[in-house]
Amino acid sequence: MNAIGENTAESIAEALALAVHEHRLAPGAKLSEDEVGEIFGVSRTVVRAALQRLAHDRLVELRRNRGAFVAQPTVKEAREVFEARALLEPRTARSAAERVTPADLERLHSHIAEEHAALRAGNAGRALYLSGLFHVEMARIADQATIEAFITQLVARSSLIIALYWQRRAALCESHAHHALLDAMARRDGARAEELMKSHLLDLLSSLDLRTVSSAPQSLREALRP
Repeated sequence: MNAIGENTAESIAEALALAVHEHRLAPGAKLSEDEVGEIFGVSRTVVRAALQRLAHDRLVELRRNRGAFVAQPTVKEAREVFEARALLEPRTARSAAERVTPADLERLHSHIAEEHAALRAGNAGRALYLSGLFHVEMARIADQATIEAFITQLVARSSLIIALYWQRRAALCESHAHHALLDAMARRDGARAEELMKSHLLDLLSSLDLRTVSSAPQSLREALRP
């Protein structure tokens, strides 16, 4: 067993995906099969299966005769992703507010607390990952499985987009935005939750500079350190 987890294609894909979502692996980073295999102590066949799974989820691009790379969304795709989120998430927030239970509210409180802890620790990537989970959790509460699947994919793409194009730390979901959404849900105020989600997504989009690309390189071994 490797220190990072079970030596299976599934667990390796999960470890690589988490490193992407937490911005430890930058968009455009090369994922060498040999190096990944050495880090996890597995064969290239297992690594290849993990990379195929990530390619299916559009977190990785497989380029013929060049290998695997963390995906790099274009400016056009960045705009499309946030347009799609703006169509789906406000109505989902309304539905979530109408269906939320005390247990759901407690879970969302825990997400916010973990976000704050990550920010205090200076771990912006971890905070961003947790912020995305907050949005996915709201879709789960809305009890709309198909839309939840779409939002999960869009949040994953958003993580890559923010890594490439953010121009200020507000690209992290600001604490007041999630707190306001939580308050609206606690009051079962669906209309307010919908309005807040609309403005929240606009704030996220405005925090991006869709003219430039900047991503800090990091070694694969360093990025996958447990």
